[in-house]
Amino acid sequence: MPLNDLLLQKFRLVNYLSVENISKSFGEKTLFKDISFGINKDQKIAFIAKNGSGKTCIMKIINGEDEPDTGKVVIRKGIKMAFLSQTNQLQEELTIEESIFASDNEILHIIERYEKALENPEDEEKYQLAFDEMDSHNAWDFETQFKQILSKLKLDDLKLKVKSLSGGQKKRLSLAIILINRPDLLILDEPTNHLDLEMIEWLESYFAKENITLFMVTHDRFFLERVCNEIIELDNGKLYQYKGNYSYYLQKKEERIAMENSTIDKAQNLFTKELAWMRRQPKARTTKSKSRQDDFYQIKAVAESRRKENVVELEINMERMGSKIIELHKLYKKFKDRAILDNFSYDFQRGERIGIIGKNGTGKSTFLNILTKTMLPDAGKVVIGDTIKVGYYTQSGINPKPGQKVIDIIKEYGEYIPLTKGKIISASQLLERFLFDAKKQYDFVEKLSGGELKRLYLCTVLIQNPNFLILDEPTNDLDIVTLNVLESFLLDYPGCLLVVSHDRYFMDKIVDHLFIFRGEGQIEDFPGNYSDFRAYEDSAEPKNLSSVSTEKVNWKQNHSTAIGLNFNEQKEFNKIEREIKDLEYEKKQIENLFSEGKVADADITAKAKELEAIIKKMEEKEERWFELSSKME
Repeated sequence: MPLNDLLLQKFRLVNYLSVENISKSFGEKTLFKDISFGINKDQKIAFIAKNGSGKTCIMKIINGEDEPDTGKVVIRKGIKMAFLSQTNQLQEELTIEESIFASDNEILHIIERYEKALENPEDEEKYQLAFDEMDSHNAWDFETQFKQILSKLKLDDLKLKVKSLSGGQKKRLSLAIILINRPDLLILDEPTNHLDLEMIEWLESYFAKENITLFMVTHDRFFLERVCNEIIELDNGKLYQYKGNYSYYLQKKEERIAMENSTIDKAQNLFTKELAWMRRQPKARTTKSKSRQDDFYQIKAVAESRRKENVVELEINMERMGSKIIELHKLYKKFKDRAILDNFSYDFQRGERIGIIGKNGTGKSTFLNILTKTMLPDAGKVVIGDTIKVGYYTQSGINPKPGQKVIDIIKEYGEYIPLTKGKIISASQLLERFLFDAKKQYDFVEKLSGGELKRLYLCTVLIQNPNFLILDEPTNDLDIVTLNVLESFLLDYPGCLLVVSHDRYFMDKIVDHLFIFRGEGQIEDFPGNYSDFRAYEDSAEPKNLSSVSTEKVNWKQNHSTAIGLNFNEQKEFNKIEREIKDLEYEKKQIENLFSEGKVADADITAKAKELEAIIKKMEEKEERWFELSSKME
């Protein structure tokens, strides 16, 4: 074969699956129309779209669980495809081991026969036959990988029946079965749900290094960044493809939107001129004017196509915090013989933004329940300041009454909701600010998607105007678009924030230090975000709990010195940033009182002095901030 032909064959894209002009509608609502894309060998593609835009429907059409109204899906002959859905597809009466071996994978059946022969070593002939089969099919490496996958996903007791497993264990078993069978094309719907951080990072590493073709829906943006080499986005019914990871996608999407808006701005200017021309035209139309009129309607369509950006708006009527926030004094809690909290004390400061991470079962939810006084500690006490109002967003979410509509949930808090500056807002207007349009407000709550339920629940927590906000896994079931909206809102939230989340990207963006739940009652305060913590863990490699604190302090000192700050200066720097933001908020509140004429004549002098003191304090803090930041250059 000529060299050129060999090179072409080597680098030719091998198409595994093609989606050709598919469309889907439900009643009058069109989810998508004439969608086309392909999945080629070795591609690792993420599929991004808003909740309700048809992601799940497209996944089901690809997997053959649903039919498109038009178009088709073509799969390459001989391709072995596997689909990991969010719903459990396992047989409840089988054990973990039986579930794994219940496939048409010949190598697995050879391993199964070998494992059974090991259980009965007296039958030498049967054992030898199983051993020879392992040799002849080169199954030893496969068995090693098979056992490694089970170990990493913590599926140790293979005799457990599926019906006795938790939701998380069932998800891990479904994932293990797919990975062990090594399909040519793997379709994944939210693969990181129900996995703790350790498992997520292992799976991320596994997919990043393995030659495997992936098509996935996930809201885990670290996962997207490190695994995927292409992103397909369904946005307002149109498909956009980006040849790169998540960072590349964000950059190119911003450029695309800027270009679209520029085109719309030009069309709007032209539309204004053409509209004036249209109004001047007589009713009798010439052929020439008819052509121009047709162009006018095309210009009008472009001019009116500006995208509506998603922004959650809520002017929190947050109570001003006093000097005492929440104090935890020598908390101790254990269940049976296992310590959850062991002599833990902490004094929360104004404006703190703390993330909580740790393996499942280390006591994160128990800690939140004790903090909010829904559970009592065995010893110690929780002291909450008089001015503190806690908002607690739990994993349990909303419990609506039968037949309750979206707007009914909000009206339970009143027909009108008070905001800042003495303003009020109707329940309907409030829902619009949380991205529920007039039609959606009268939907039954049970019809909402998981992401919409989360958004509605967040609304009910925030309208109570908390100044200490606790969020337990707030990102579950949210699409990437809604996650970005939530993050933008929380970045401007002026109160204290305490977050439990497996979403590493979210944690990096929102919090400035961490509580690390190590287990056995051990909680560490780490001065940095999740990426800082991973850098420490990877460098320190702590072997046991007793050595962790010493190693961590050494790492912090070395890490901080490298950027010019010692450990205490690093803590001071982080604290000053929070204090400046808090002072800016106080300054703005007083300035608003003056601008709206709400300061009584007798109070003008006192308020002016208070404002002057705040400005002076801000200047001192900013001077120290610049002094510390100059050391980091």
